[in-house]
Amino acid sequence: MQEPKDQAVDSKADAQPVQPVQQSPEEEAKVRHNLALVEAALYVAGRPLDLNELCGVLGSRSKKKAKGLVAVLMQEYAARNTALEVLELKDERFVLQLKAAFTPLVKKLVNRPLLSSGPLKTLSYIAYRQPISQKRVIEVRGQHAYGHVKVLKEMGLIAAERSGRSMSLRTTDYFADYFGLTQDTAVMKKDLKRIFGEALKEESQAQKE
Repeated sequence: MQEPKDQAVDSKADAQPVQPVQQSPEEEAKVRHNLALVEAALYVAGRPLDLNELCGVLGSRSKKKAKGLVAVLMQEYAARNTALEVLELKDERFVLQLKAAFTPLVKKLVNRPLLSSGPLKTLSYIAYRQPISQKRVIEVRGQHAYGHVKVLKEMGLIAAERSGRSMSLRTTDYFADYFGLTQDTAVMKKDLKRIFGEALKEESQAQKE
């Protein structure tokens, strides 16, 4: 289960829930079992899952079936009005996460490593301007950014590759999953303003000064 970082997309056109029909007790039990499988997969993964992964859990090749089941689950969670929600991302991935309103109240209980302000600002700079040379990151963020880059690499949030005499930095697929973003870089950069708005604003002002 993830912390909230995603915004739902309009899935009415292609992610219609399974329509209610007359079902035998056996058929109804099978649907409930499949819904439970999807819910369990999203919970255990703690990251967005795509339709291929959900099909694997269901033991089915039908993406339409998997998408319909997730749509039902999304409706059920919305109707429960609890602290959790199931959302669809823009690239047909789905995530079970905590609603944004509850994050500040339970953030201190999160046991996965959280980024402090410095590394987070360095990460936001890299993510928004990727691919970018490590040299440029150090010039803008200062010498302490060497340590930030090391931490971000160790967490698997960024990757480095040789580009001439310097190293080129970019975010990883895990970064997208960690923050609940699409892996499409162009679309991601738009969403980054929502997540890293203040950090990006501060970096922009720092460069002007």
